[in-house]
Amino acid sequence: MIARYRYVVIGLITLVVGLVALFPARVAYHWFAPPGIAISGIDGTVWHGRADAAVTSGLYVSNLDWTMRPLALFTGKIGYGIEAEAPSGFLKADVTLGAGGHIALSDLTASVSLESLQQVVRMPGLTGTMNLRFDRLNLENGLPVAADGIVEISNLRAPIVNRAPIGGFRAEFFTQETGVVASVEDTNAKLELAGSLSISPDRSYEFIGLVAPKDDTPADMREQMRFLGTANERGQYEVRLQGRL
Repeated sequence: MIARYRYVVIGLITLVVGLVALFPARVAYHWFAPPGIAISGIDGTVWHGRADAAVTSGLYVSNLDWTMRPLALFTGKIGYGIEAEAPSGFLKADVTLGAGGHIALSDLTASVSLESLQQVVRMPGLTGTMNLRFDRLNLENGLPVAADGIVEISNLRAPIVNRAPIGGFRAEFFTQETGVVASVEDTNAKLELAGSLSISPDRSYEFIGLVAPKDDTPADMREQMRFLGTANERGQYEVRLQGRL
């Protein structure tokens, strides 16, 4: 009886995997796609396929390719390896989809033009390049609840902050019991910056840092820093930003 039961289970699993492998991706998208995600030019199956373009929350990728990771099914989740082209860049990651809007990304590498994120961050004229390398990035309803990796920004220009090129910055993210935290520092920027960012489970965030001019800091940028208050004995000004995501 036990052996027969095992054969039945194996047969059912084989049947389910076969159905998934052949199920058209276009039909699955129309039936199960979560709100806020638009995909066009879908071809292939749920197991392996591609799409011409995808847009979510103002983020755009093209030539999206996916391959199912079947082992994730044994954890009650759906897993995929994905690759896509981003504006002036690329994206590659393993993605696991869980219940309640939970998305887990691992082995994430990406490069994207900051110009394509102007609408997302609401900063007109924003330019530069953002590179990401994350061992782990878990999202719940768009909120990062776990993050271990690095974000590097180069050739930053943000006219809403200053008309001159600002330079590069680096943020290293860690996961703690209280939420996600990151250390932030300048790399080759026109100013010195050292600070910390924290993102809490209640969607609140706080950035606390110290900023100071360098020898090549433009005069108008130096003047802007004076609006931050009184500098300390090392010529550093405190920056404190708070809000909700």
